Order: sequence, then C-alpha cells, then structure tokens
Amino acid sequence: MTTPHSAQIDHLVVAARTLDEGVAWCEATLGVVPGRGGEHALFGTHNRLLRLSCAQAPRAYLEIIAVNPQATSTRPAPLKRWFDLDHPALQARLAQHGPQLVHWVASVPDIAAATRQLTALGIQRGPAIAASRPTPSGLLQWRISVRDDGQRLFGGALPTLIQWGNAHPADTMPASGLTLQSLTLSHPDAPGLQQALDAIGLDTMAVTPGSAALTALLDTPLGLRTLGSAF
Repeated sequence: MTTPHSAQIDHLVVAARTLDEGVAWCEATLGVVPGRGGEHALFGTHNRLLRLSCAQAPRAYLEIIAVNPQATSTRPAPLKRWFDLDHPALQARLAQHGPQLVHWVASVPDIAAATRQLTALGIQRGPAIAASRPTPSGLLQWRISVRDDGQRLFGGALPTLIQWGNAHPADTMPASGLTLQSLTLSHPDAPGLQQALDAIGLDTMAVTPGSAALTALLDTPLGLRTLGSAF
C-alpha cells in the first residue's frame, strides 16, 4: 500500500510541439478534454492536466506540456528546460509524429535523500530546484530534480524526482474517466536501471531488457489505449 510518504508514480509526461496540438491529441486519442493547467515561468512552459485513477498511486495524473511561445524562461542560459524540451531531436520527433509520452515523474518523501542515493550509484539526476505556478486555489510549490542540460536519463525511463509542498495538483482535479492500468519500463541496461529504481524506493517497478522505452496502458472512454515512446 502506498502513502504520501512512499515513493510512487506522480505523473506521466506527454510532450507536444504546441499545447493546442496536445489538447487535440488528448481528445482524439483518449476521448477526454484535458483540464486546467498553468504556466511555469522558470522554464517558459505551460501544461494541461488530467487525473489518472491508479490504485498504486492515488494522486497520479497525466501532464501535457509544451514550450510556451509567449513566455521566456527565467532559467538563465545555458541552463536548459526540463524533460529535454530544448533538445532538437525531441522537437523534431514531436513535429513529425505529434504529441507523445516521453517521460515520467516520481514523487519521493525526501528528494535530497533520493538524489544522494542516485549519486552514490554514479547517477547525476540533477539538483533539486524550487519551482512553482499559480492556481485558482493558491500557489503550487515543489522541488524537482532537473539537470543543467535538461536531460532525461536512461532514455527517459529513469524518472525525474519531485517533492511537493503543502498542496498537490491532483487534490483539486476532477475524475477524468482515465485509469492507469500499468506503466512498464525497458532498457538495454535493465540491471542498472532496476538498481537505481530500488535505491529511491521504487522497487515495485520492474524493468525488462530491451531498447529504452516507456509504455503506459490506459483505460479510457474510447477503450484501452497504449501510450509508448521508444528513445
């Protein structure tokens, strides 16, 4: 049984070239309109959100995120945006194939301790930086691990880490009709990725050998849908 004090899936990250494209993809692929999101001044991005019913992660949600063309990141150059959103290869994939699952984020009770565990394994997940965004219910605040180069690790299969403040965005999200049935991970270095997950308290997540990939199975109003991304 998971609790707010245990490591667990926090959210899935679907990247889009534009937020409008992400919304249209969500309606066509999942059969639902994504809910309200917000803007991230630090990274010059914006998002839309959907709650995911998930027994193993009661606060899980899906994030559709894109670079906001009307905003300028306050993160000083040469520091990059999170989730590889500045990477030309990712942007080229989004332009060619449309919005897609690219990453996942895990909530941890102590992000400093979790990043130390990864550092001990020789994995630099990035410093825990403070971030926030305004909402109608007040200011959401959190700490999140973001490398200076913005890179995902293990081809996106090793999660970014997050530790929320007093509020979590899922607390005010209505039910969406989406259920996360499973999240599966694969990587050529399956033992290395498994060791990293075990170290941060995600030992229930199994990794299979293969190409770097992240696959989510969702039950939606349109039936079962598989979101996958091979890196």
